[in-house]
Amino acid sequence: MRVLGIETSCDETGVALYDTERGLVADALHSQIAMHAEYGGVVPELASRDHTRRLLPLIQAVLSDAGMRRDELDAIAYTAGPGLVGALMVGASTAHGLARALDIPVLGVHHMEGHLLAPMLEDAPPAFPFAALLVSGGHTQLVEVAGLGRYRLLGESVDDAAGEAFDKAAKMLGLDYPGGPAVARLAEAGDASRFRFPRPMTDRPGLDFSFSGLKTHTLTAIRRLEADDALDDAARADVARAFEDAVVDTLVIKCRRALDQTGLKRLVVAGGVSANIRLRERLGLEAAKRDAEVFYPRGRFCTDNGAMIAYVGAQRLLAGERDTAGQMQAVPRWPMDGLEPPAEA
Repeated sequence: MRVLGIETSCDETGVALYDTERGLVADALHSQIAMHAEYGGVVPELASRDHTRRLLPLIQAVLSDAGMRRDELDAIAYTAGPGLVGALMVGASTAHGLARALDIPVLGVHHMEGHLLAPMLEDAPPAFPFAALLVSGGHTQLVEVAGLGRYRLLGESVDDAAGEAFDKAAKMLGLDYPGGPAVARLAEAGDASRFRFPRPMTDRPGLDFSFSGLKTHTLTAIRRLEADDALDDAARADVARAFEDAVVDTLVIKCRRALDQTGLKRLVVAGGVSANIRLRERLGLEAAKRDAEVFYPRGRFCTDNGAMIAYVGAQRLLAGERDTAGQMQAVPRWPMDGLEPPAEA
């Protein structure tokens, strides 16, 4: 089955072609970062309009790279949610319109399930079961994964997600959007011993996260430095390092607890924050202590992309799932623990 995947949940337009026999055939991505950087964050209306401009040319580019015509597609998968409703509608309406014109199946899939299974696109994918840390945009979750659609939520953020906390810390430090890479770059020059920020919710049992208090602590530290006329470049780097260390330590501690609690020896880490070098180093050390393995998607598939949507769509389409006529989906809020395994999985 040759499945076209379409991702338009937020600020990246992603398209990919996945063949269930050959694997990933072609993919293309357009990022809106430069457009939204001027505003310090994603502007939903601008995001939707840009998806409308970019999507059809990207589809044609992917098909050309694959040496295929539209009428050779077997099915289409698109991100149905969660995400910005206007952006989701662009992908959903395009997928349904194209599928109707070609008389092929179409299926809306869950964005976070795409991130969760993105490492399956690699040459050495993880085997089920495994634990997963999802750190993408507004989501920070720990999930026990027994198979496709068989997910048990272990813990999640009760307020700000890790990615949101990075973006807000970046604004406090006067850094550009997106915040995660900017804070990480600045932290490289920071002195790890100057400040120690709290590791939220690690002093109690459980696997939930909370980063709003860390955000407030960071703001307080910056204001104190400003009041003392001491917020120079070195101090900003030291704050960035303390903030990054606090987030990384918190994520690592919770992952360690999740592995211990479930007894699993495989950990998947996916989503934009999974590209953080310090997080990867720390998780590697923790996994080695437990004789465990850590799996990541390749760098360009850490952030939103069409390949992960094409892959998940292909697995569910093979099991017989598809949208019915007129069932176009755009679900801005969609808890992943409501997903179910395909009947034929």
